[in-house]
Amino acid sequence: KQWYQRRVAITAGDARHTSDMDVSKLVGNVNPDAPVKSTRIRVGRSIDGFGLSPGITKQQRLDVEALFKSASKKLEGNLSGTYYALTGMEESVRQQLVDDHFLFVSGDPNLKVSGMERDWPEGRGI
Repeated sequence: KQWYQRRVAITAGDARHTSDMDVSKLVGNVNPDAPVKSTRIRVGRSIDGFGLSPGITKQQRLDVEALFKSASKKLEGNLSGTYYALTGMEESVRQQLVDDHFLFVSGDPNLKVSGMERDWPEGRGI
């Protein structure tokens, strides 16, 4: 830690994470003819009491999913949406999500070797 602080010229007192959710401060080259139609929120990282996805148990993954489902129900307006659990998903819904490029099929060799596909599809959704 001290080596890193010397390398990037910071001190422990300077190393503070800040969040600014003021959307008016976002700048960039956004093409109004190509608006964002969807976004992806990944959960399971930095949730107090849970490890990262490759290292958690099946039960912990189910607990993360339950926590997300509960929290997402409280989102309103343009942040609201529908959560689809992969377990028990109707085939017609799954195929539509694949066709719309929102849902990808399992089998990615990188996800397998990292342990991310353990217990697939339990505790996962979109």
